[in-house]
Amino acid sequence: MAGRILCGNNFYIKHGKTSRGKQRYKCKVCKRTFIENYIKKAYITPDTSITALLTEGCGIRSISRLLNISNTTVSKRILLIAKNISKPFIPANKAYEVDEMCTFYKTKSKLLWIVYAIQKDTKRVADFAIGSRTKSTLQKVIKTLCLSGANKIYTDKLPLYSFIIPSNIHYTHQYSINHIERKNLSLRTHLKRLNRRTICFSKSIEMLAACLKIYFWNRVIL
Repeated sequence: MAGRILCGNNFYIKHGKTSRGKQRYKCKVCKRTFIENYIKKAYITPDTSITALLTEGCGIRSISRLLNISNTTVSKRILLIAKNISKPFIPANKAYEVDEMCTFYKTKSKLLWIVYAIQKDTKRVADFAIGSRTKSTLQKVIKTLCLSGANKIYTDKLPLYSFIIPSNIHYTHQYSINHIERKNLSLRTHLKRLNRRTICFSKSIEMLAACLKIYFWNRVIL
């Protein structure tokens, strides 16, 4: 029954009928109501399916075709999933690598930069920001790291970093950001909208941010 798809439990009871006379049920665990057979597949498509396909190189239209649901539904579900994802806890006294990645939205003339930081020992993404390649965008990520008490921050030799990172924790040694450079390749491989020479690109910054949140902090391994 559809209740098993919603939360994985079989503890449900009858809960009245719909306007068309179909029997409704209510799950005792998650308190959600449902019917036995939905006409539209969007109702019973789990978020994990959308997340898994999104992070394995499928664009919105590809997900729509594979799951047989509309493009609009896929877009709304991606935004909803991302809205419910919280930024992870950042431990104190850790070393981080910071780098920028170039992309665009709407047209190739509208360039965007994704600035993000990974923890050097675990390779987990600590924070990210989207915007132009300016001091204000870089500072959104650097400020988070400094507030967490980072003891080392590794970057490339972009001059802007020297103005916003304290010199006693800032390092620009050769090969010091190899891990995040490799992460850039994974991002371009796994997120369709970040592929090079692709017709699948972001139409809005909000959708790009949502996809990044899902990839960084809510990935589902197939």
